[in-house]
Amino acid sequence: MTPPSILISVVVPTYNYAHYLPRALDSVLAQWADDMELIIIDDGSTDDTERLVEAYVARCPALRYVRQANAGAASARNEGIRQASGKYVLPLDADDELTATALATVRAMVDAEPDIDVILGAHVSVHIDGRERVHLPTPVPKLSARSMAFKYLLDKRISVSHSCILIRRELLLQRPYPLTLRTGEDVPVFAYLLVTGKTVVTDQPLARIYKHPDSLRNDRCDEEQSAMTMVREVFSSLPPECQSLRPRYEAQRYLSLFRAAMLECDRPTARRFYWHALHLSPPQALRWPYFRKAIRLFFKD
Repeated sequence: MTPPSILISVVVPTYNYAHYLPRALDSVLAQWADDMELIIIDDGSTDDTERLVEAYVARCPALRYVRQANAGAASARNEGIRQASGKYVLPLDADDELTATALATVRAMVDAEPDIDVILGAHVSVHIDGRERVHLPTPVPKLSARSMAFKYLLDKRISVSHSCILIRRELLLQRPYPLTLRTGEDVPVFAYLLVTGKTVVTDQPLARIYKHPDSLRNDRCDEEQSAMTMVREVFSSLPPECQSLRPRYEAQRYLSLFRAAMLECDRPTARRFYWHALHLSPPQALRWPYFRKAIRLFFKD
């Protein structure tokens, strides 16, 4: 008998998350079907991840476990995509979990519209104190590439997250996660997907996304260099009609640095970052949320 073709590859990159990983794996195995596969990419964990996953593999031989030397989240995601054989990839973070109907929901949507490239779903945010909140996806209208890039990168009107997104694997092979970024590696990829692919949304929650101290990324080391690397990576894969947005997006990255410096009460650095943003794009720097902070910064005694 010919084995069924794989429709959905659930890819779980992990690094020292053995204490969260069972929740993610159980959420996938509870809705297992013949047209899917589950791939775990262990990015050189030093905790009990290997022992834990091998126990899962013993119970479910269809589960695939790949261990690599520590190389960062982008490398682990790319390896999972290379290993996948499904038409679509669902990137599930190791500290999240799928909802009970997630895979049935996206499968039905793909069956109804086989030319879908990206599905954005709702998700439930679960906070450390137990509070939960449902986040619905923003509708994604049919726009030009430039307008779509503006809406995602500058207007912040489109929110995209791992764990509640299904992506055609072919697009991820075209725009791999950039190894030059240790954080925010998803932004260039998501920008490319929105500009390039056919995107649809569903109000059905696809994942429960957990907020906890381990998931916070507040390291300001080499922050300016990282911000400029982000700009280069984002625009390296966007079409020519989007390139005129680059100065404004670079200004936006400096405004993010400005805000972080303000939170750290680093006034000299905050001033420098704001002046950079103002020089690059006055319309972006003069947006009221940033301009209001700049007024306090420059005129406060």
